[in-house]
Amino acid sequence: MAPSAVFMEPDNLLTPKEKNKLRKPVVEKMRRDRINSSIEQLKLLLEKEFQRHQPNSKLEKADILEMTVSYLKQQSQLQVKRSFHKSSQFDFREGYSRCLQEAFHFLSLQKVRTETQTKLLSHFQK
Repeated sequence: MAPSAVFMEPDNLLTPKEKNKLRKPVVEKMRRDRINSSIEQLKLLLEKEFQRHQPNSKLEKADILEMTVSYLKQQSQLQVKRSFHKSSQFDFREGYSRCLQEAFHFLSLQKVRTETQTKLLSHFQK
């Protein structure tokens, strides 16, 4: 079997169009390999999540991508809920502290301390 003339010719004898024609399948294969590698990495990263939803089924690439998108959306929503919860707790504590400061200030303006004021101040300090 004789070698192909295309591969025997030096690069300078090929036209740019011919070079692109030879390079295109190699570039396309590299692109597909990158995509497949990334999908496989997603599958490994989210393996437990996939097992919960489809325990004994072989996942297609589209399934892996769809489930990954779904999982990321779910995680994003959880993060928003957590940050809202932390924010509301912070707001409550800040409001409570401000109220406490105001109560101390008000009670400290009174010259005569009653037993109730003393008990209240003691309670707030706890």
